[in-house]
Amino acid sequence: MPEQAAFSACHPAVIFLYFTLVLLFSMFLMHPVCLLISLFCAVCCLSVLTRGHGLWRSVAWVLPVVAVTALINPLFNHAGITVLCYLPHGNALTGESLVYGLAAGIMLAAVLVWFQCCSRVLRSDQFVYLFGRVIPALSLVLSMALRLIPRFRAQLKAVSEAQQGLGRDVFKGTLRQRLRTAVTVFSVTLTWALENAIETAQSMKSRGYGLPGRTSFSIYRFTRRDRMALAWLLMGGFYVFCASLSGALEFTYYPTLQGAAITPFTVSVYLVYLAVSLTPVFFHWKEAGQWRCLNCAG
Repeated sequence: MPEQAAFSACHPAVIFLYFTLVLLFSMFLMHPVCLLISLFCAVCCLSVLTRGHGLWRSVAWVLPVVAVTALINPLFNHAGITVLCYLPHGNALTGESLVYGLAAGIMLAAVLVWFQCCSRVLRSDQFVYLFGRVIPALSLVLSMALRLIPRFRAQLKAVSEAQQGLGRDVFKGTLRQRLRTAVTVFSVTLTWALENAIETAQSMKSRGYGLPGRTSFSIYRFTRRDRMALAWLLMGGFYVFCASLSGALEFTYYPTLQGAAITPFTVSVYLVYLAVSLTPVFFHWKEAGQWRCLNCAG
């Protein structure tokens, strides 16, 4: 059973709707509470999807991304009324620019972690199933792009190991020899990727992909569980969206930090947003509980 079977077993439409919601909310809800919820839930979902294996390696770059963004923004953005000091070139370093840089860094890190989760759950065949008839050419390109990075990394490792067998190690020898070996490995892998893309496109064309009236086999069925998950995502997403339109999640960074008041309604929105974002975790807990019950019964 695959590691991410609990959530990836859902219908592709449910999976696509979920990642569409969390990505859009992560990018457009700039309230600090929403940003922290997004990053926290993204890391939790990635931990569930990977079963904790290699989680630290997958998210080790989060803190540097947040720190770099928080430090770079004040160098180019000097808006805000809270002047902390003046830079050597005379521009002011404001507290608002630092806070906004920190918020932008958290947003960027959350989106990148969500994309990692998406690449582990939404497979290329599911994407083709969803959009193959509507936008066949674009769906084929995007499905190839979704699987490009993991396959490229695997091929890069295989080519590197083959070069090591020939006595050409990227980590051994002089700097010139290592650079030459690295260029060779990358060139071979890139050539393989381009040839593979051409072969895939020709193969799909020969099978009549994208032709009007063409039918295709599908293993996906919309079950009762999918209907319930879809209804939950639609209701939760609509609730957060309406709250955003009403200004309950509004937060401004310039010229001063100011946000909507904390009320029972805003707290309920935060909780719904948290629950929607943790949907894969709930699926994992439910499946784990079912397995425990089966083991106890056995």
